[in-house]
Amino acid sequence: MSHRILIAGGGTGGHIFPALAVAGAIKKLEPSAAILFVGAKGKMEMEKVPQAGFSIEGLDIAGFDRSSLIKNVSLPFKLLKSFWQVRNILRHFRPGAVLGVGGYSSFPVLRYAQAKGIPTFLHEANAYAGKSNQLLAKRAKTIFAGVSGLERFFLKEKIFFTGNPVRASICNPLPDREKARAFFGLSAHGPVLLVMGGSLGARSINQSIDEGFEQLQRSGIQLIWQTGKPYAAKAAMRIKGHVSCYTADFIQQMEMAYAAADVVIARAGAMTVAELAVVAKPVLFVPFPLAAEDHQRVNAEQLVSKQAALLVADAEAHVSLVPAAIALCLDAERQRSLSIAIASFGIRDAAEKVATELIRQLKK
Repeated sequence: MSHRILIAGGGTGGHIFPALAVAGAIKKLEPSAAILFVGAKGKMEMEKVPQAGFSIEGLDIAGFDRSSLIKNVSLPFKLLKSFWQVRNILRHFRPGAVLGVGGYSSFPVLRYAQAKGIPTFLHEANAYAGKSNQLLAKRAKTIFAGVSGLERFFLKEKIFFTGNPVRASICNPLPDREKARAFFGLSAHGPVLLVMGGSLGARSINQSIDEGFEQLQRSGIQLIWQTGKPYAAKAAMRIKGHVSCYTADFIQQMEMAYAAADVVIARAGAMTVAELAVVAKPVLFVPFPLAAEDHQRVNAEQLVSKQAALLVADAEAHVSLVPAAIALCLDAERQRSLSIAIASFGIRDAAEKVATELIRQLKK
């Protein structure tokens, strides 16, 4: 009998791409498995999941807005509506298991599945477990751990360490460095700085690069700048007329960007951390300060404490980020030591581990 598995979650690339990696691993192990995603309407999973060849259902749900309490007035109504939608989706799809990968759309799906006695599994990517996962873990069969040290949040006997699933295109050997640079219109010579603020962009990082752009140019540093949609037009104007610069709101071919780069500036979402460890790139982390439970800072500090990465606080980015990036871009020895250290955190088979254990438990 083929398994029917529902995967719930999304909101950012950090939730979607690992979930797609797991789905791909399940299909390799069991080609006949039926997989359905559930996400939030209007979020990027509604585009990325179908592009990867999987079906998805959308919920009318929103997350808690930490910047404005008044924006949360409609949350209880959206949550009630989402439970009704989940009920219909589960009735129609009849999953044998539900995997939650994080993001606010995962909570109503897993909570309803648990109420109906459907086996549920969680993947916790961050060093500080999210509140939703802490609540859902009580009735989950297994928590797949992306990082070590989650025993303070979950029962030890429920934890199964896998690491964080990384896209196959990143796990494979990276493209040739010169070809990757040519792909972005860059020179084969001179340092390349890759700047990314996650799939949705990062205002403080973008503004710091914008303000320090001339410094980077004077230092002979080439730039690959992923901005997110809100800053894309401004960044395009900023680099206009300058050579050895590339900017886009979203980079599909991240394997090319990693191959071309000497140094990376990034947020510290769990999946970004996992990818950078796999590709062994020297990185300056700028953790997002409003992330739930400040989990991005905790993620970054796990590496910083092992001399495997550098950290610039978001509040200091406008002053410190560009000078720190220039210094690292021009220091080959420091790059080498950071690269060696971060590589020790890289896990390439996390998606296969999740898929194998999930299917093993379903066959019991």
